[in-house]
Amino acid sequence: TMAEEFEGMPGIVAIRIDDRLIHGQVVAYWSNSLKLTRIMVANDDVAADDMRKSVLRMAAPAGIKTSIIPVERAAKQILEGKYAGQRVFLIVNKPADMIRLMDLGLPIKTINIGNMGGKDDTKPIKKYVNVTDEQEQQFRDLLAKGVEITTQLVPQDPVTHLTDYLK
Repeated sequence: TMAEEFEGMPGIVAIRIDDRLIHGQVVAYWSNSLKLTRIMVANDDVAADDMRKSVLRMAAPAGIKTSIIPVERAAKQILEGKYAGQRVFLIVNKPADMIRLMDLGLPIKTINIGNMGGKDDTKPIKKYVNVTDEQEQQFRDLLAKGVEITTQLVPQDPVTHLTDYLK
């Protein structure tokens, strides 16, 4: 079923952690499945980098608006109801920013993890999801706050839950 908007966050229909932020093919699948009208990237570094912003905008599917803004502004604008009546996919690239959004007042109850690529200091917890020790703890903190965390790269994949992969 098509996601309904989240309570207390008008217009937001999905919230995701993906280290590539807007990733062409993946985002196209979600855009179709969720009938998105906007993709919002909440990321301080990217919001301040015009080059990275333009690259991400080019990766967004045709006809989908983009907002690439700092985390604090994202929280404020969502809480103000700026996106009411839209269908917005909110994407951050790390669990720390998800915690920040909650600390800024967003009533986040469920998030999806897409891709978190492997790096030297990460370990795989499932295919496509590699975390540092600190990120693993941040995910545990989110789970402890009652957030449901699903791990699904594309909508066609079966829904799995992060709790099943954390030992």
